[in-house]
Amino acid sequence: MKDRGPLKEIVVLSGKGGTGKTSITAALATLLGNSVVVDCDVDAANLHLLFSPEVQETNVFVSGHKAVIDSAVCNQCGRCLAHCRFDAIHLVDGQPVIKETSCDGCQLCARVCPEGAISLIPADKSRWYKSTFRYGHFIHARLQPGEENSGRLVRVIREAATSSAIDQQIGILLLDGPPGTGCPVISSITGANIALVVTEASKSGLHDLKRILSLVAIYKLRTFVVINKYDLNQAVCQEMDTFCEHSNVPVIGRIPFDPTFVTAMIHCQSLIEWAPASPSAHVIREAFQELVEQCQLNVTQYR
Repeated sequence: MKDRGPLKEIVVLSGKGGTGKTSITAALATLLGNSVVVDCDVDAANLHLLFSPEVQETNVFVSGHKAVIDSAVCNQCGRCLAHCRFDAIHLVDGQPVIKETSCDGCQLCARVCPEGAISLIPADKSRWYKSTFRYGHFIHARLQPGEENSGRLVRVIREAATSSAIDQQIGILLLDGPPGTGCPVISSITGANIALVVTEASKSGLHDLKRILSLVAIYKLRTFVVINKYDLNQAVCQEMDTFCEHSNVPVIGRIPFDPTFVTAMIHCQSLIEWAPASPSAHVIREAFQELVEQCQLNVTQYR
């Protein structure tokens, strides 16, 4: 990979889905105005729905291998069926058939087949894209359902985004991370400088906020929290404030419940674009300004 130089990487995270993480990421991308944006949620990417990027380059991602049976060679002995531990092989009219989405590519069936009727082929239906959109460059991907290695795919698109940022002399990389704390989240965090955790004022939101902050702490990122829909449960919001204070993690924004987010999404715009004078947009601007000042981001102009 090219030398990263002064490149700053901001990863937007959430311990659970439905917190408004992608909407906040879209608002930050709008405020930055010129950046490289990466949708690291390769299993269920949706940031492109707001920005309608123009694809410049399509790339194949080989996530592993899948088994296929040559029915002309197979003698229907059933040995592969007996050894498969992923329930990926079934009999159809007496002929073993492999269910592609269940196959793990472990190769055991090919090894036990006495006729050599089973071979492994690349799982190559996943794609990743280099695109442009109205605020810069956009890197995103789609992991084919049933294919694996989402963490490796995140690494691939992050490397491409880093190269793009360096080539375009853009100093900020904005990453829309996947929800949760799994492998693709770890791939999104690794190498980043700043984490912005978006949570919601609910019991499940508090539980998963604690989990994601524990994970981020391992990587020693500069971390901030935004509480979305804070007014839905003031008691839980207070618990979040207290927990973040004890964890030395600043809460830089408390956004009220605002149906305008949904309206903006329907019109394929960020909240900053659709309702720039709304109270929620004001809170997001203040949170963004706090990020700029606290992390000394090289942002000369924003909306």
